[in-house]
Amino acid sequence: MDYEFRLPDIGEGVAEGEVLKWMVKEGDKITEDQPLVEVMTDKVNVQIPAPRSGVVTRIMVKEGDVAKVGQTIVVIKTEGGAGATTAPSAPQAQEPQIPRVTSAPPAQPSAAGVLASPATRRLARELGVDMGTVKGTGPQGRVVDDDVRRASSQGSSSHAAGTPGQVLVASQPGKEELVPLRGIRKTIADRLLKSQQTTAQVTHVDEADATELVLLREELKPMAEKRGVKLTYLPLLIKALIPALKEFPYVNSAMDEQAGNIVLKKYYNIGIATDTEQGLVVPVVKDADSKDVFALAVEIDRLAARARSGQLTLEEVRGSTFTVTNVGAIGGLFATPIINMPEAAILGTHKITKRAVVRDGKIEARDTMFLSLTFDHRILDGAYAARFTSRLIDAIQDRTRLRAALQ
Repeated sequence: MDYEFRLPDIGEGVAEGEVLKWMVKEGDKITEDQPLVEVMTDKVNVQIPAPRSGVVTRIMVKEGDVAKVGQTIVVIKTEGGAGATTAPSAPQAQEPQIPRVTSAPPAQPSAAGVLASPATRRLARELGVDMGTVKGTGPQGRVVDDDVRRASSQGSSSHAAGTPGQVLVASQPGKEELVPLRGIRKTIADRLLKSQQTTAQVTHVDEADATELVLLREELKPMAEKRGVKLTYLPLLIKALIPALKEFPYVNSAMDEQAGNIVLKKYYNIGIATDTEQGLVVPVVKDADSKDVFALAVEIDRLAARARSGQLTLEEVRGSTFTVTNVGAIGGLFATPIINMPEAAILGTHKITKRAVVRDGKIEARDTMFLSLTFDHRILDGAYAARFTSRLIDAIQDRTRLRAALQ
């Protein structure tokens, strides 16, 4: 019997996903749990396994197309008829969730969520048509080539008058490339804008003498190399950070606006902002306080590698209580990072460089670094944030104290 496999509910509010790559083709004999398809959601890329053994008879969604949660993406002829189609006896965990059918009018489409083939999207880019303004006449509202051409002839393009509140961009057709705002890039745009609009963000900047931190890293590097561990400054900084978070619990908190509470988190899941080709993602080091510095280095390296290869799971990107963004390797003096909602604060750590410092009346060349703490002023006062940063700097500048925190 035919089993219609629908795009499952991946969670975290994900409503659709773009099919990046099919790992099978029509006619293939497959076994349960073998990799079936890779889907890009607005948060992560997800590899979905085959729900049944059988033969792939029809692939319903092409690579590059967007499928809604609950939409049939493939049909599998199951072996011996077992577990066929959408039989209610199928295991709950593997049964795809079907979207509710409501009488509510459909939401206004955005360019990122429009159903259209890659060729149609390319045509829209060539004609300068904003896909989000085009009404699709194809199956399930899919935008087809004729819809795009009609919109172009009617002037319904990205260069048209626009709706109130929209910022129009001057255009020179043929000299520009339109990049659809979707996937992780769209998530970044939406979340950062929401963070700026809904929290009272202030950035406190201070400078730390990192000479002792540099010396400690050099001291620990041989031990790390023996363990096959790449020791960067980030795990050392996180170990310096944890005691400060424990002493200043409002920094490791979140605002529950619905309940009207500030939630003090007594666990320490540290988000690490990671630069990838897909954009900025924030994998989470769970229970960072329970890991020694070498275990922390291994976990950071593992998560960063998975982030850059687009293999992070939802579990690996959620649950952070505080976030660190480290741009020291790239350069710059300091920046004002934006809070990773709903957290109360985010720490930016910056390039360590030698500067002339006056110590005991003498000028010395010391390794120094800027730290920038952006905090939600609704939760923290400026003095509290400054004391927290000073506490962190004390740890960075005291090798004995920092070494004691590494376990």
